[in-house]
Amino acid sequence: MNQIWIIAKLELRRAFFSKRALWVYLLALFPAVIFVGHGISVKMQRDEFAGKPTVSAALLDRMAVGTADADVLAAAGKPLQDRSWDQRGRNIKRRTLMYFDGSRRVWFEFENGALRNTRRRELSSIDEDRKVYAGMFQYFYLRLAVFFGSLGIFINLFRGEMIDKSLHFWFLSPVRREVLLLGKYCAGLIASAVIFGGGAVLSFGALLAYQTSADLQAYWQADALYHGTWYVISAMLGCVGYGSVFLAAGLLLRNPIIPALVMLLWESINGFLPELLQKLSVLHYLQSICPVPPPMDPNVPPLLRLVLAPTEPTSAGVAILGVLGLTALVLYVASRAVRRLEINYGTE
Repeated sequence: MNQIWIIAKLELRRAFFSKRALWVYLLALFPAVIFVGHGISVKMQRDEFAGKPTVSAALLDRMAVGTADADVLAAAGKPLQDRSWDQRGRNIKRRTLMYFDGSRRVWFEFENGALRNTRRRELSSIDEDRKVYAGMFQYFYLRLAVFFGSLGIFINLFRGEMIDKSLHFWFLSPVRREVLLLGKYCAGLIASAVIFGGGAVLSFGALLAYQTSADLQAYWQADALYHGTWYVISAMLGCVGYGSVFLAAGLLLRNPIIPALVMLLWESINGFLPELLQKLSVLHYLQSICPVPPPMDPNVPPLLRLVLAPTEPTSAGVAILGVLGLTALVLYVASRAVRRLEINYGTE
């Protein structure tokens, strides 16, 4: 254990600051940047509508389809926005009136003077933002950012040193190769867990930063800490599972693109696989412990829905043990491979 820790400390600099892995930070920070930008946009909209006249939400909700635009104007008063235009070739006159009820923008769409459609949009909704975050986390962060980030970090632990022609220095050291393997894995795991766990914290914090004080207090007293904790655990657990697979791939194969594509395909078709084979997917366990299911557009084609929708989740305890068990199996196979590894820089 002492040797493993010493090797891990020596490898941490490479894992954190390798030029081949700097793009990993961009993947980890991208969701936080998106939510910061959204927060700035929401704040600007709030400032814009802060001094605008408001109309009772109950009054606006009473406007039924077929109501004349003159009746709406008489009841709600002057709108914040009034647009009229003629639809060419169809002899239809269209008009849109926009009102603000203090939290929502409401658009009334008229056709030839009669109300045909009503659209409502809140300046910000913590419930909607939580669903957006859940979709971003499962569709982008777990499937792409953590996946390719782990590829960038772990594949270089052995394969990068082979390319740099420096691996033989480790093999000349008085340490068992299995210990070297575990030391390098611990270094990659610490780096990836800090980067992507930190990225999850930053993006979740950015989600909360622009909420109203009332919404934030209610969410914090209910589920915020629980949700944030499990998002971070899910990201770190992804580093545990994917990291072991890509570390083994760096030992067994010269071209990292091939195992990455195979692994990505395997994770993508998880929804089509029998239940037993689904248990061999890291993504299945990661989605099982995510606290909020991702939103799904009802108009999504059934085939795409099957690919994107998470399968029947397992319990949190089983999910964590499943990833740890799969990781242990992969590291065992890698430890057998590293014993037989022969260095031939001329083939790299």
